[in-house]
Amino acid sequence: MKYLISALIFLTISCHAQIISLEDAAQCLTNPNCPNYNYEKDINNSLNKYVSNWKGTYNGKTYEIQLKKGIYEDIGIKRDKLIGRMKVTDSNGNIVYNSFNQTDDSTIKFNGLRFQKDLKAYMMHFIGNSDFACGEEGIVYLRIKPETPNKISILMLQNADITWGDCPPNYQPIIPYKKSISLTKQ
Repeated sequence: MKYLISALIFLTISCHAQIISLEDAAQCLTNPNCPNYNYEKDINNSLNKYVSNWKGTYNGKTYEIQLKKGIYEDIGIKRDKLIGRMKVTDSNGNIVYNSFNQTDDSTIKFNGLRFQKDLKAYMMHFIGNSDFACGEEGIVYLRIKPETPNKISILMLQNADITWGDCPPNYQPIIPYKKSISLTKQ
């Protein structure tokens, strides 16, 4: 009887506290046999290689990105994720975008989503300066190749097809769409 009670307690706790790795969670997007879980945890420390300060230039602008680990919690689900802060300056040193001074992680508009199914890139959601008028919102793909662990490439694909209001004809998004930018670990 003692063993039966212990087994029932174990099963009850297991059913309510399922933890899966971030890699398994990426596979669950297309796997109907995925277990019920309430925490996507960075069990394998896969986010660690991204956590750093990164810097590079593209088209006359300097990009500085700071990535750190955080936790997303919503409706009983927790997920380890990356939180990004970014500073972009033009060729004259003028600040085009800066979220380094934001202290509240919940207000950051550069947040981790998950790994791609093939695990080659980590996806983050980004909203720039003009999220409505110019539709500057999308998914940023972060990729670090094993042979170059001190280099990261970022690529943004826009997902805001509908815009409200007028967008200036010379408007440039903070992160150019469909252009790979290479950054170096600092």
